[in-house]
Amino acid sequence: MTDPVASPEDPWVKVEYAYSDNSLDPADDEDSDYHQESYKESYKDRRRRAHTQAEQKRRDAIKRGYDDLQTIVPTCQQQDFSIGSQKLSKAIVLQKTIDYIQFLHKEKKKQEEEVSTLRKDVTALKIMKVNYEQIVKAHQDNPHEGEDQVSDQVKFNVFQGIMDSLFQSFNASISVASFQELSACVFSWIEEHCKPQTLREIVIGVLHQLKNQLY
Repeated sequence: MTDPVASPEDPWVKVEYAYSDNSLDPADDEDSDYHQESYKESYKDRRRRAHTQAEQKRRDAIKRGYDDLQTIVPTCQQQDFSIGSQKLSKAIVLQKTIDYIQFLHKEKKKQEEEVSTLRKDVTALKIMKVNYEQIVKAHQDNPHEGEDQVSDQVKFNVFQGIMDSLFQSFNASISVASFQELSACVFSWIEEHCKPQTLREIVIGVLHQLKNQLY
């Protein structure tokens, strides 16, 4: 007796077909693993490439910085016969840059001292200008006052008394350690001891002293 042929309507056939359709193909599994591995490799390559590019940019920036220093710092452009025509190393560029910055600091300090001295000179000249203007004005207001009434000896005694008084303060204030220090001290002394009020007090004191001697 022969077995009956399974009909497509047979439920067992449907179940078998269903399992057959839903089963995983080994080839599909291999393709999936390949694509996943390729994605991983691609991600690693991208990270490696990005890191390489960032490192190259950093090196380029450092190189440009050293090139700029060699262009800006004058001593880096001077011929160094100890190394001949060789390119300056980074250590030499940095050292020359440091030396040049220290040189600029010293020059700045020196210029500030010169400016300070010049300001003192200007102040002293202004004081002298005011004094001379007052003398000229006093002479213009009374051109003949005291004329032929004071002897040359008395005039000399007045002048000597004034100079002696000024020399005492001058000698106590002036340092002769160097010419620069002497110049600075002279103008400081003029500014402090040659003010109109100070000179007036000195002259009055000398005149009183000579008056007591003469009368």
